[in-house]
Amino acid sequence: MRILWSALIGVALIVPVAHTQIPSALESDPKGWQNLFADKTMRDWIRGPMGAVGQLPAGAMDGPSPWKMDPATGILLCEGDEAGHEWLRFATEVADVVYHVEWRLTKLEGEPAYNSGVLIRSSADGKIWHQAQGTMAGGFLFGATLVNGAVQRFNLRQQMSENRIKPAGEWNIYELRAAGKQISLWVNGAVTSVFTECEVPRGHVGLEAEGYRVEYRNVLMKPIAEKQ
Repeated sequence: MRILWSALIGVALIVPVAHTQIPSALESDPKGWQNLFADKTMRDWIRGPMGAVGQLPAGAMDGPSPWKMDPATGILLCEGDEAGHEWLRFATEVADVVYHVEWRLTKLEGEPAYNSGVLIRSSADGKIWHQAQGTMAGGFLFGATLVNGAVQRFNLRQQMSENRIKPAGEWNIYELRAAGKQISLWVNGAVTSVFTECEVPRGHVGLEAEGYRVEYRNVLMKPIAEKQ
């Protein structure tokens, strides 16, 4: 009996402890959200190049768009183009908000570097941007922000608390919360990245395409009340 009890204790000790799940803002309070995909014509979304890095050639935005909305499912597809690096921004600038986005990458053979992103407080010309990276390496914040009035890059990959990204082909949920000088990223049940020195008080939310086929759904936004 002692031997059996000892064995059972040993088994118990190696059972992994589940990470604590934090409800999303949408789950916690489903009221007051704006559905940014309510208009299936996508007329409030504007296509543009991403800053100086990977910028598309002049006139490229005049060509056929890789972004396709399926009115039946409400899913927005970016077909993906290895030569393209662009984003789709919502026309209205916002300040303190929670931005909810569900996304998934199309599974490919091999081990591609998969790349996509969700943006907040970004300038219309794409030169200032704060992005939640969407790769198998994890969800973290990085971008080109203002520091004492000058544009500087930052990358919080090394400070990411854990990698909660699901395999390609499965849906992920991101919530970016911008309040004052802080931007936080919630990924599939936990906050994984926090930027505390944002000097950009308002900007556009958006979706990024960087060479891989990616789908988006349930893209919602909610203003943060002053008391929060």
